[in-house]
Amino acid sequence: MLKKERFLKIISELDRNDIVTVNELTSLLDVSDMTIRRDLEELSESGKLIRIHGGAQKVNVSPLEEASHLEKREVHIREKQEIAKLAANEIRNFDTIFVGPGTTLELIAPYIKNVNSLRIVTISIPVFESFKNADVQCELILAGGIYRSRSGTLIGALASNAVSGLKFDKAFVGVNGIQNSQIMTANTEEGRIQSVALNNSQTKYIVADKYKLNRNDFYTFYSLDDVDYLITNKSASYETIDYYQQYVRVINDNRRN
Repeated sequence: MLKKERFLKIISELDRNDIVTVNELTSLLDVSDMTIRRDLEELSESGKLIRIHGGAQKVNVSPLEEASHLEKREVHIREKQEIAKLAANEIRNFDTIFVGPGTTLELIAPYIKNVNSLRIVTISIPVFESFKNADVQCELILAGGIYRSRSGTLIGALASNAVSGLKFDKAFVGVNGIQNSQIMTANTEEGRIQSVALNNSQTKYIVADKYKLNRNDFYTFYSLDDVDYLITNKSASYETIDYYQQYVRVINDNRRN
């Protein structure tokens, strides 16, 4: 079977079922799992599907169960690294910064260079660990709360109250989806705390790889109209970037559009 034929069958299968596994595709197409994994990676790179652990998900479909932190770490690594670098470039000496949960935001710390005397506040244990282990001169604050194992985040009244009493120069917040002006995540409590952090910040950044654009999720917690910058990939289509610029300034190649 030609590659183009396999691609068409994979997309057709996703149209019917929303999510498909590597094992299902190897049986359906009668090819090796290595071939299927290569096909899924290529289709993911071109934006035709979303690569998830053990298979693929239809674009613009929000699963009932949020992917785990470990599953998210395996998806779209290059795109996340690109965005993390752009976010790190926005950080200056003496900034007080809120960094929200998310596998993209966990990658920021190693890219911060020649910046001193930062204060970093987070509710994410993986983000906290990334800054603790990186060569970044900063005062590091982890807001306490109830541990949510799905994302490695601390939530609840304790975390919300801690963040609500703080003021930030900049806030960097990740998302599960953006549709029109709506900024969405999978968990209401995480969303509410991040909303508080954005409201308490002088400059508000949303970080979202191109696969999060035009995608829905469970809970809308903020509006792009109230954000200063959207940081996304330079490989996002011109039409997509042009569309979102009606709501917010876009950073996708070290320039602010």
